[in-house]
Amino acid sequence: MTAAKGATLSRKEKWSRRGPLLPALIFTIIITQAPFLATIFYSLHSWNLLNPGSWGFIGLSNYVDVFTDAEFYTAALNTVIITVGCVLVSLALGIGLALLLDRPFFGRGVVRTMLITPFLIMPVASALLWKTSMLNPTYGLVDAVLGPIGLGGIDWVGEYPMVSVLAALVWRWTPFMMLIVLAGLQSQPRDVLEAAKMDGATHWQTFRFMTLPFLRRYIQLAGLLGSIYIVNTFDEIFMMTQGGPGIATTNLPYYLYQRVFQGFDVGQAAALGVVVVILTIIVATFALRAIFTAISGKEVSE
Repeated sequence: MTAAKGATLSRKEKWSRRGPLLPALIFTIIITQAPFLATIFYSLHSWNLLNPGSWGFIGLSNYVDVFTDAEFYTAALNTVIITVGCVLVSLALGIGLALLLDRPFFGRGVVRTMLITPFLIMPVASALLWKTSMLNPTYGLVDAVLGPIGLGGIDWVGEYPMVSVLAALVWRWTPFMMLIVLAGLQSQPRDVLEAAKMDGATHWQTFRFMTLPFLRRYIQLAGLLGSIYIVNTFDEIFMMTQGGPGIATTNLPYYLYQRVFQGFDVGQAAALGVVVVILTIIVATFALRAIFTAISGKEVSE
């Protein structure tokens, strides 16, 4: 009887602690899951805004149209290229900058603030900056730098659209990667590094065998978060290339925009949105599992 009463009190105590969080949980479920359920509902119907009489239940036909559309696979491939390319280059640059900022030098605070600035700029402003001030073939900064060596006058956005988009994205996301890696560097035990130095290890050996393994979880976290955000890139593509030339830089978010705002096909756009969300969840799940496995494995070894 006493044990049962204790268990009852324990459950009451647990619910008394959870109770204040329930309104926030319910609100989060409503604002996140209700739109997704509505998207699934629309994806099962035919609805073109240019044809008021097109509304009707068609089952999975919209999904069949999505997977039989060649542009969908091109957009998916472009999404992978943009995401992987931006994450890898941003991570490499972020690690290098973090290693530099981890060393004390005069004006480090000012340099760190300046390096973080690109991440604080609005994506639209960043895209316009790169299109008009950096990559313009007539008066752009890149043209001014490369002109003296015979590489000026290149229309980067027109001739190399994917490179142009990646350059703008890498410039904006490198500070994000740098901050995460820098946080990992500053949490590394200094006594271990001093012991390696006393044992005669070079800077490269210390970085390769001690710092880099320690930073693995931070690098994985930066790559995961960066991938989740970058896969949804829209602003740079819309402002710089409009998905062109043709569909050379069209990714899945921009392709979705074309379906619903240019093709006015709400049903097919909803189906495409569901597919994109499911693919993103699958990738994020595997990435999170890899990170948690690495962290738990390290904890067990320790």
